[in-house]
Amino acid sequence: MTNPFQPHTKPDAKPGRVRVRFAPSPTGFLHIGGLRTALYNELLARRHGGDFILRIEDTDQSRAVAGGIENICRSLAATGVIPNEGVWLDADDRIIQRGGVGPYIQSERRARYHAAAASLIEGGHAYECFCAPERLDALREKQHAARKPTMYDGHCREHDRHEARRRVEKGEKHVVRLKLPKAGSVTVWDAVRDDVTFDWAGIDDQIIMKSDGFPTYHLAATVDDHDMGITHVIRGEEWLPSSPKHLFIYKAFGWTPPVFAHLPLLLNPDHSKLSKRQGDVAVEDYLAKGYLPEALVNFVALLGWNPSADRDVYSHDELAAAFDLAKVNKAGAVFNIEKLDWLNAQHLRTMPEERYLELVRPFLPKTTRDEDFVRRCLLLVRDRVIRTSDVRLCTAYLFEKTLTYDDVSLTWKTQEPIQAVERLKAVDELLHGLDEEAVLDAHAVERAVKQLIAERGWGNGDTLWPLRVALSGQEKSPGPFELIACYGTIRARQRIRDAVKRLKA
Repeated sequence: MTNPFQPHTKPDAKPGRVRVRFAPSPTGFLHIGGLRTALYNELLARRHGGDFILRIEDTDQSRAVAGGIENICRSLAATGVIPNEGVWLDADDRIIQRGGVGPYIQSERRARYHAAAASLIEGGHAYECFCAPERLDALREKQHAARKPTMYDGHCREHDRHEARRRVEKGEKHVVRLKLPKAGSVTVWDAVRDDVTFDWAGIDDQIIMKSDGFPTYHLAATVDDHDMGITHVIRGEEWLPSSPKHLFIYKAFGWTPPVFAHLPLLLNPDHSKLSKRQGDVAVEDYLAKGYLPEALVNFVALLGWNPSADRDVYSHDELAAAFDLAKVNKAGAVFNIEKLDWLNAQHLRTMPEERYLELVRPFLPKTTRDEDFVRRCLLLVRDRVIRTSDVRLCTAYLFEKTLTYDDVSLTWKTQEPIQAVERLKAVDELLHGLDEEAVLDAHAVERAVKQLIAERGWGNGDTLWPLRVALSGQEKSPGPFELIACYGTIRARQRIRDAVKRLKA
């Protein structure tokens, strides 16, 4: 068969209304790479005032997991990546479908795919293949032994149409394959990669209808994208080699192809492909670990794209306002957990105070009744919290009844214990003479303590080190003035007196 198709070129004009889709398989959880694909689709739709559709591709029934659709919807909802059309959950957590071009679940569209496959066969663009699995296995083994690409050899390509129809009507088991050109090349224009050219000779006659009556991704996705008016197909790089097959189907039906955009791979720090094992890369797991939805969205958006070279922290709205497919990188994007930690900390520090407190309060014991003290503790460690769940460890010493001082020295360098005792007792007396309002003001405490140090002729180090360690029991902690303001007079003085007892023991 000759190559009757012209290259797929860059569109001369933008489509009228942008319509994009995220079409995951319900395999049990939403992969972090799936979130990026969904997000880029959503950002493009929002940037151009278009539609973002959630479609479920469940034609591979063996991979479908009970509750998989619900999990995808919940993960998208939790991260704020919300479709305005397609599959979603109602207020009662039941699956619904919204929009006028459904069904949006592929297993409910089988009749449409059978009609499309029949039309392709009738037009000479596809054919029935009756090869038994044993023959195909033997063919692959032979090709592998000869170090040749493992491809279908076209055994059934030229079967008589009437004979093929007769065998189908008799119920003979078969699949349907595309009848792709075997000479020449095809060029696909990609919004990320520009022109990409493929030789037809290296492209297999793809199965588009399986023997179980279900279509493969290649037919179902292409038919759905056409029927649903999809203008941009944004998907992972692994689908780039399949784009000539999809373009073939578009051309065979006389349909206008969408704009293709194939996103770079997500990579581990060693540049291997990011694992797909559940628990390693599930969106729900990152949220459960204490990562903020807005930080996760910010991080995922920058895996292959950044609207500016001089900043990294963005809100979801800012990302949508700036999104541009042409600026997406071709090279793989490294999933750097340290970058995610940093972004999460930045979002925690810059969000409104009340929202921060609302997010982290559940990680502290609910038995603590002094909510003013709890609030001060949470604000004290705010700049040290990376994930919301970190507050439990960051504040643990603040709620301890007594500190042990086992792992840290209460004395400064070569300081004698008696000198540390002298300084701690002086601060204890100072706090006794201050009113509570002054003690709860870190700046006021700092002024009073530094004045005491100056009057006594002491050094900052030999006074503030014992004081800070007495208050925290930690090698590293917030400063002593902030700790005193957090504790209040009674708690702070008790900590200091406990440390004095330890030094005298």
